Amino acid sequence: MTSPRTNQAAKVVLETSLPSLKLRARGKVRDIYDDGDRLLFVATDRISAFDYILATGIPDKGRVLTQMTLFWFDFLRDVVPNHFLSTDMSALPPEFEGRSMWVRKAEMVEVECVARGYISGSGWKDYQRTGAICGIPLPAGLRESDALPEPIFTPATKAQTGHDENISYDTVVNLIGAGLASKLRDLTLGIYKKAADYARTRGIIIADTKFEFGIINGQITLADEVLTPDSSRFWPLASYKPGGAQPSYDKQYVRDYLESIHWNKQPPAPALPDEVAQRTSEKYREAYRELTGKSL
Repeated sequence: MTSPRTNQAAKVVLETSLPSLKLRARGKVRDIYDDGDRLLFVATDRISAFDYILATGIPDKGRVLTQMTLFWFDFLRDVVPNHFLSTDMSALPPEFEGRSMWVRKAEMVEVECVARGYISGSGWKDYQRTGAICGIPLPAGLRESDALPEPIFTPATKAQTGHDENISYDTVVNLIGAGLASKLRDLTLGIYKKAADYARTRGIIIADTKFEFGIINGQITLADEVLTPDSSRFWPLASYKPGGAQPSYDKQYVRDYLESIHWNKQPPAPALPDEVAQRTSEKYREAYRELTGKSL
């Protein structure tokens, strides 16, 4: 059994290798291994921007993603079951500790379930163009980052490469059936409201987030990562001011740096200066600390 490939200077895990297990998938961030009736989810410190994985990892990013997901799994356990089994990594190299979890296998629903409470990102672009998001008409005159009259369900396709694409609710019904679509919409909005209400008490606005669901023994199950800086827009409540983009607990520093060097967004993706990687790491750790009250 070999250890993950690490960048010793930055102490980040960029890629893992476990010859004893079959590598099922290697995404932009996660390495997933198959162990019979369960999977091993490993959150590396890889970071992507503009659809490309960068050469530089972000210290502690994978640990933040996994630990935050575990926090939310526990917080939401009375609302929806999840696929988590264990964090026992005693049989694996030490680098897997804190960033990995064993999970049950699920038949995944091929729809990204997105909840939006504020207008930002691709939703803002849709609104500017059509006055709606995913076919849902919205009031005229909304500003970027405004709170919506009520949270909305704005599903998307799951893209293996590139961006997910927003789709209408009717498209979801055609893909997975009316019954399951209705249940996922209600569940997505219910989870979002519970999490957003809690986060606000911690000084954080959850502007939007996306969930993935699977079916285990006929039951809808929350899976993958949940309410992390990679899957959500977290804004500091204290500095919230609609009418433009907001500071956020994510890879904003990375995007800003890449824009500042006028990268043409074609491979190879550039490396990041240590300062940018460290400041991004601080934002991820700060989000975890503010939401959970704990430090890594």
